[in-house]
Amino acid sequence: MHKTGIDRRSLLALIASAFTPTAAQAAPYPSRPIRIIVPFGPGGSGDITARLIGKQIEERTKQAVVIDNRPGANGIIGTMAVKTAEPDGYTVLLITTSTHAANMSLVRNLAYDPAKDFTIVGVFRSSGSYFMVRPQAPWRDLAGFIAAARAAPGKLTFGHFNASSRTPPEYLSRLAGIELQGVPYRAIANAVADLISGEIHCLCMDTTASNQYLQNNQLRPLAITRLTRASATPDVPAVAETFPGFQLTGFLGMAVPSATSKEIVVQLHGLINEAQTSPEVRRRMDEFGLSYDITDLAACEAEVRAERERWTEYTRVAGIQPE
Repeated sequence: MHKTGIDRRSLLALIASAFTPTAAQAAPYPSRPIRIIVPFGPGGSGDITARLIGKQIEERTKQAVVIDNRPGANGIIGTMAVKTAEPDGYTVLLITTSTHAANMSLVRNLAYDPAKDFTIVGVFRSSGSYFMVRPQAPWRDLAGFIAAARAAPGKLTFGHFNASSRTPPEYLSRLAGIELQGVPYRAIANAVADLISGEIHCLCMDTTASNQYLQNNQLRPLAITRLTRASATPDVPAVAETFPGFQLTGFLGMAVPSATSKEIVVQLHGLINEAQTSPEVRRRMDEFGLSYDITDLAACEAEVRAERERWTEYTRVAGIQPE
């Protein structure tokens, strides 16, 4: 006899589908806390920027933004934590010059591919770094520091905790024909403490991380790694005034695992764009010498590619071999 209606299996499937959320029914993003992993310690430019942007995202979404510092191995530990995270938009990486540009030249057999393993969702340009000494240091300018280094080869030391702090002194050493001794640190706070106490002689710090130490007169800049002087410190010469063409600037940004959906990438990029329009963020970024003028996802990717090319050249000239 011919049957009409629906059989038992089809009925159960129909009922189940009624309780299965569709893409349209899925919870809007973000619907729970977002974690931003900073692959360096507290107090550095990445940490400062992540907290600044995270606060704005938190205010706009009403979801908590947790800053998770994972220092170590020149940013590799924190970067790998995001590479292997669920690609759902709730684990974000604060990328830096080290993690997404210089490490490709500095680290042999790098455990991740910045281009293939991550999607960039925002980029902040840096205006460079200061060669910093403690206020009691005998050198009043970069020429004095170089003269002292020539007089005592290998005796003057510089601290470094990432590529941006290591490469400029190495680069300068090659150009000036001097020998400086590098001292590695796990985190910026330890390097700064040793510089202030006189354990090391010099530290190259980007303008964001340097800001508080300049305002508190805890450190003194000899020069900045730009082609021109910074508007915030017009009395501090550019290294390029002594060595024409000397320029080592960097970037910060945010990225997610490459498998993250396009929809989430676009939404997160939009939140970052909105965050940087707030008066507080604009004011702080001006203080730090940062700029956020890349508001297109394709332009963000292009900027990071260009930085990788620049830092490949920087490390080549500096003579740094991958380790």
